[in-house]
Amino acid sequence: MPSKHDRYKSKYTVDRQVPGAFEGETITRRRFMTGTAHTAGAVAAASFTLPALGLALAPVFEREPHRWEIAGPVDMFPDDNYIPVVVTLAAGIGQVGKTTVYVRKHNAALDTDAYDRNPRTHPFIALSDRCAHAGCPVRWVPAAERFACPCHGGVYDILGRRVGGPPPRPLDRFFTRVSKQGLVEIGPRYSVNSELKPFSPRGPGEPLDGLGQYLYPAQFDERK
Repeated sequence: MPSKHDRYKSKYTVDRQVPGAFEGETITRRRFMTGTAHTAGAVAAASFTLPALGLALAPVFEREPHRWEIAGPVDMFPDDNYIPVVVTLAAGIGQVGKTTVYVRKHNAALDTDAYDRNPRTHPFIALSDRCAHAGCPVRWVPAAERFACPCHGGVYDILGRRVGGPPPRPLDRFFTRVSKQGLVEIGPRYSVNSELKPFSPRGPGEPLDGLGQYLYPAQFDERK
C-alpha cells in the first residue's frame, strides 16, 4: 500500500484519493470539463476582443500614403487672404477622398510663431477646412478674418487658432512647397497645438496641449 507521501506525489487520481476517480486517469473528469469550458470561453472572448483591439491600434501603425497635390501658381495666392482649393487626399474613392484646403502666401507680419516664421520651411500656409471639434467643414470669412464652423459654433483666427467654441486645438495644416515650375504643392496633413507646434495627424476632438498629446495615438505619415 502506498504511503501518504507517495499518494500525494502520484500522478494518478486514484492514488491521490480524489473523489470520483477512476483507475488509470491522471485528471478528473470534472477538472477536465472545467478546463475545457474555460478554454472555450477564452477562445470565444478572444474572437471578438482581438479584432476590436486591432481596429483600435491600427491607426498607431498605419502610414498614410505620401502625395503632393498641385494647388495652383504662386501668384494665385495673396499673403493676407485665403484661397480655397480642392485637393485629393485619397485617390480612387471619388469625392470622398477630396477635401478643401485654404491656402495663402507666408506673411512675415502674421506668421511670427516659432514654427511658422521661416518662409523657407513654410512658403505657403495651408489650413484644413475640417473643424478640430467634430470634423465639420469650416468657412473662411474674409471680412471678419475668421474661420467659422456652422455645426457647434467653433471660431478660429487667421492663423487657424481657436478663439471661440468647443474645438480642442487649432485647425490642422498641410506641408507646402513650390515646384520648379512655380506651382504651389500641398503635402501631407499634420496637427498643431495652441502654440502651432507640429504633431503627427490627430482625429477630431483630440487635444494636443498638456496631457492631451499623450492620451491619443499618433497617426504616422510620410513627410518626405
